[in-house]
Amino acid sequence: MARTQGSHSDITGPRIRQAALRLFARHGYAAVSMRKIAGEVGVQAGALYNYTPDKQSLLFRLMRDHMQDLLSAYGEQKQTGDPQDALRRFVGFHIRFHLQRPDEVFIAYMELRNLTPENFAEIEDLRRKYEDGLEAILREGQRAGIFAVADTKIATLAVIAMLNGVMTWYRAGGRLSLDEVEAVYWDMVRKAMTA
Repeated sequence: MARTQGSHSDITGPRIRQAALRLFARHGYAAVSMRKIAGEVGVQAGALYNYTPDKQSLLFRLMRDHMQDLLSAYGEQKQTGDPQDALRRFVGFHIRFHLQRPDEVFIAYMELRNLTPENFAEIEDLRRKYEDGLEAILREGQRAGIFAVADTKIATLAVIAMLNGVMTWYRAGGRLSLDEVEAVYWDMVRKAMTA
């Protein structure tokens, strides 16, 4: 299939993904057509199929790329043997990584229901790998007598949900700096986990 004149796969493909990301976050996956994405990019609707087989594949790729970026960035973090320090680092990492990606975070949680079962299973596996990192910290803290949580899996999900809340209200230049917000959240998480 011929590419639209003047289009370049290394430019157009990323523009399609960025447009889809914005539109899915703003309007929801179900309300966004391939034609609407094409219009946002400035190409014919049929040209999109040179870059993605369908809208489901586009949603899946956005979610998979986000999770892979998250896991890669978290894997690059300096690891520590002290569970309390590891938990503090997790809190800071999670807030700062996700604040730079509000659309990705919104889609990663709100559009799971629109994935096919196969795609959902792959995204769920990636999410579980990230959650497992935090749960391992909590378990190590339990073994060391530093943390006291009844169920480390529930505590893991609760901490992540709480940290994700920052993305809905934080604005640079607001009442608190990002450092101050991180300190407040760390204090809440620490108190919730401490024995």
